[in-house]
Amino acid sequence: MAYVIGVGVTKFEKPLTREWDYPDMGRESGTQALADAGIRYDDVEAVVASYCYGEPTCGQRAAYELGLTGVPIFNTNNNCSSGSSALMLAKQLVASGTYNCVMALGFEKMERGLSEKYTEKISPVKRHMDHMVDIGAKPGLIKPQFNTMTSDVIKLFAYAAREYMEKNKNCQLNDFVNVAYKNRKQGEQNPSACFQKAPSKQKIRDRELCHPIYSGMAAPTADGGACVIVCNQAFIQKHALYARAVEIVAQHMVTDMPTSFGRSFIDLSGFSMAKRGADKCYRDSGLKPTDVDVLEVHDCFSCNELLMYEALGLTDDAVHAFNSGIWRRNNNGGSLYHIADKWVVNPSGGLESKGHPIGATGLAQCAELVMQLRGEAGKRQVDGAKVAMQHNFGIGGAAVVTLYKKPEFTHRSKL
Repeated sequence: MAYVIGVGVTKFEKPLTREWDYPDMGRESGTQALADAGIRYDDVEAVVASYCYGEPTCGQRAAYELGLTGVPIFNTNNNCSSGSSALMLAKQLVASGTYNCVMALGFEKMERGLSEKYTEKISPVKRHMDHMVDIGAKPGLIKPQFNTMTSDVIKLFAYAAREYMEKNKNCQLNDFVNVAYKNRKQGEQNPSACFQKAPSKQKIRDRELCHPIYSGMAAPTADGGACVIVCNQAFIQKHALYARAVEIVAQHMVTDMPTSFGRSFIDLSGFSMAKRGADKCYRDSGLKPTDVDVLEVHDCFSCNELLMYEALGLTDDAVHAFNSGIWRRNNNGGSLYHIADKWVVNPSGGLESKGHPIGATGLAQCAELVMQLRGEAGKRQVDGAKVAMQHNFGIGGAAVVTLYKKPEFTHRSKL
């Protein structure tokens, strides 16, 4: 078993608006996580760092801000799922018995848009983007001001959204607008979010990028850091951390399968990968979708969140489930949207509100769910939340799905 005992998240910032660098992000989020757990960096036996835009060993440089203890430091890069990949490696290092306590530390200092740096080499996503054109996407840039990487990513999810609209005739442009608006409204309650004031629905759809995606439906790049500390039961007992612990009850990563390169834009953008990951998590944990109370879902675009309602097993009709939802006030005076009058998705505001510092995103999702299960999320709190699910996706590709719950330690002295 493995447990999260400490989390930390910096405020996410628009790129080039704050004077700081990735070591600052690592120090700030790591210090927060250590304080949250009530332990010292000397208690951490290994670190897994996640980032995409940086040279080798950036993880060492960031972690050295916390101390020079000589512990192993591993660096991981899995595109937008880098943070969850780091979390999964930390969890595996603990669950295997190799270490008692491992830190996952994610950070990113970004540009205003996506880019590729090593253009003299074959792009790891070229196969995906070539296949997108092979199955019917229009080649070329969607806008002349965008680079190829930014353009292709938007285009991929736009064509997936078009495919879904053909499949579900009830799906309209306004459904994607409403999901984006829901996330931006919930983001108003998150002091760490990049955007803390929701635009009007009209503003969300005032600038088309690639039909049916408009600028207000897209997650912006951001600078920021996040940190999660994972440990085993013996460490919890030694440091009396029962009240802080949240159990990782199931976790799976799924990479591309033959379905990714079939005839579906939806599967090319990660649907089947998410579904398989979720199915495996439900199988391993014995939990069902109806047991889940709160989710953090990879809303790189609002249309992808809608698709994930189906991939993660919440419903067979995402549009109907969303439109049958209701806004409710919680006990802390906040307001949250309950999809199908049941699930709260992205109470943090999601990537659309927080911004998307790639190496930190998956760990920030985890941090939000840990706070939710502890009852520490303030105005974002899902009252009575006991089970949480996380979905994080990176093109190229990897989907990581994780289930969490607040454990009940009945025999603390015998852990």
